[in-house]
Amino acid sequence: MVFHAAPNIIFYEKTGCSGNKRQKELLREYGVNVEVRSLLDTPWDKPTLEAFFKGLTPQEMLNPFAPQLKDGTLKLEDYTKESLIEKMLQEPILIRRPLLQIDNVKLCGFDIAKLNTLLHITMPTPQNINACLSSDQCSSV
Repeated sequence: MVFHAAPNIIFYEKTGCSGNKRQKELLREYGVNVEVRSLLDTPWDKPTLEAFFKGLTPQEMLNPFAPQLKDGTLKLEDYTKESLIEKMLQEPILIRRPLLQIDNVKLCGFDIAKLNTLLHITMPTPQNINACLSSDQCSSV
């Protein structure tokens, strides 16, 4: 008899985010062990954060629901990828969530197709899995 260990993932979230809660529930429903860490409380450094953004554009790295984007105090066109990462080190709320680590693979955002391949599972793509719904109540910014 062959036993396969359940896949493991480190899930960096914004504590209290209902979107991240839905994502974790989906992973757990498909047998994934989820180790949850706070994205905002993790002491990031530039090389560690850059590893999550390989091959991504600044827009793909940025939390589209960040208060600084909504109120216009941050304009994406004012930043290069490099300068945006520097800004994210100071203000981690700008980082697109979740950041995910599966062994040595690091991902930014909840890409179900990539996750299915990496974790050898077949999760569906529920509507609004990556949305920040206005009806959702986040416990902190």
